[in-house]
Amino acid sequence: MDATKSLVLPPTNSQINLETGEIFFIGTATVLLRYAGFTILTDPNFLHQGDRVHLHYGLRSTRKTNPAIELEELPPLDLIVLSHMHEDHFDRLVEQKLDKNVPIITTPHAAEKLKKKGFNATHALPTWDTLTITKGDSTLQISAMPGRHGPGILNALLPPVMGSMLEFQTPSKETRFRLYITGDTLIHEQLQEIPQRYPNIDLALLHLGGTRIFGVMLTMDAKQGIQAIEIIAPETSIPIHYDDYTVFKSPLEDFKQAVTSAGLDNKVKYLSRGETYKFSVSL
Repeated sequence: MDATKSLVLPPTNSQINLETGEIFFIGTATVLLRYAGFTILTDPNFLHQGDRVHLHYGLRSTRKTNPAIELEELPPLDLIVLSHMHEDHFDRLVEQKLDKNVPIITTPHAAEKLKKKGFNATHALPTWDTLTITKGDSTLQISAMPGRHGPGILNALLPPVMGSMLEFQTPSKETRFRLYITGDTLIHEQLQEIPQRYPNIDLALLHLGGTRIFGVMLTMDAKQGIQAIEIIAPETSIPIHYDDYTVFKSPLEDFKQAVTSAGLDNKVKYLSRGETYKFSVSL
């Protein structure tokens, strides 16, 4: 569709730093991104070890880890990027306690569900559509990337998912940093179009885990994670969404071995929950 929409956030008095940024890994697909004056949360999941989530059609999964911080410890947020409406990405705790006025950029399906739950600032992005966000002199473009949560006809039975491309721009609208978040997707043909539209991707966050339900894989495992790196060709990749739930069947250790076998060790950074990845951007 390639439509462009806009959102204006209140400016801050602090000076914009385009030279450095950071990503704090909270757990599952939840990260806190700070760059260019923006504070962004992805796929908020703050349940604890032993808590259970409902995934679909009565299926449940138990969390095996704790989040690195509590929901109440989050700094003020500019926005949330949500890949889809599953409880391991937007849980009941978040539904109850999150500020209903925080902008949430997500799929049309999830936006509709969230509105019914009282969230007042949802922004629906069909695949390839873009939301332009301004905050003072800072500009961020978020575009919805294609995602496929399940193989074949099973995909139609699962919530629609999106990947996200975040492009941070200078006041003169020159892109300085490009971040791709895969969302809960499998490798599929449409992913080939992403690097054609968005070359020179600086960083990719890979949703891995090899989620399996009744033996059917619903998120990338180690092998598909390598394929994603080869297709998207980011400068650096960080795996997330692994080892957190009982339905995640492909451990991080398998991905590490696959990365080494593929000769990609210099292209991948690993974060433990509670660790921060600090990046520099050449101006």
